[in-house]
Amino acid sequence: MTSSSEQPGTGQTPAGRPGGDLFYVPVGWLIFVMAWSVYGLASAWWLVGNSGLPDKIFNFLLGGLVANVIIILWGLYLLGLAFGRSGRFPRHFTVWQIALIVWVLARQAYVLVVPDFVFSARSLGISAIEIGIGLLCIYLLRGGSGAETVYAKPQTEAPPVGASIAAALLGIVLGAVVGAVGGFLAGSVIADVAEVSCFEGGCGYFAAFFGLGGLVVGAIAGGILAVWLVHRRRRKPVT
Repeated sequence: MTSSSEQPGTGQTPAGRPGGDLFYVPVGWLIFVMAWSVYGLASAWWLVGNSGLPDKIFNFLLGGLVANVIIILWGLYLLGLAFGRSGRFPRHFTVWQIALIVWVLARQAYVLVVPDFVFSARSLGISAIEIGIGLLCIYLLRGGSGAETVYAKPQTEAPPVGASIAAALLGIVLGAVVGAVGGFLAGSVIADVAEVSCFEGGCGYFAAFFGLGGLVVGAIAGGILAVWLVHRRRRKPVT
């Protein structure tokens, strides 16, 4: 697929506009952020029934879980727009990305202000990278860059966004189940072959680690595959 920013008949991209392939960087970033959020949810099971943490730390972690849920659900909507080749994707993604940057700044400010947390240069650096990539994505999808026409496909009518979200949710659930079971079984086999010690449940934790990884990979792959299948089968020509 060629970018709409190319001049017909010349095959050249006007100066000042990013190449057409760069327009898909935001979609890749969106998928990565959603995958990281799914991992955050899956790895926070220990919070259930844990009352030994200070309130400020517990509320911070709980707020992070709520943010992860919002990021995933909002991201599903954006993936529906992207897979549906909707010209609204750049604008809606920009709003999502600005909200994400605000959340990252608020999260980092909370960690720096609350004395219960210890300053970490690594955490600060990760936040800076998140904001930097987010600003790059906003720049790539800025008004007048031609991103709207790259994502839009006016000659066909995409299925409703609601159908994409429903399919993605189903795909995430099924993918997570399959991935978790498959990962746990693979971890168990590897633990047996590698003769991992079962002292204090070591082999069980080893298999559970693979199960958690399979859950994350399966959930993301299942959601993306489900959205792709819906738009591949239900897309129909505009009459």
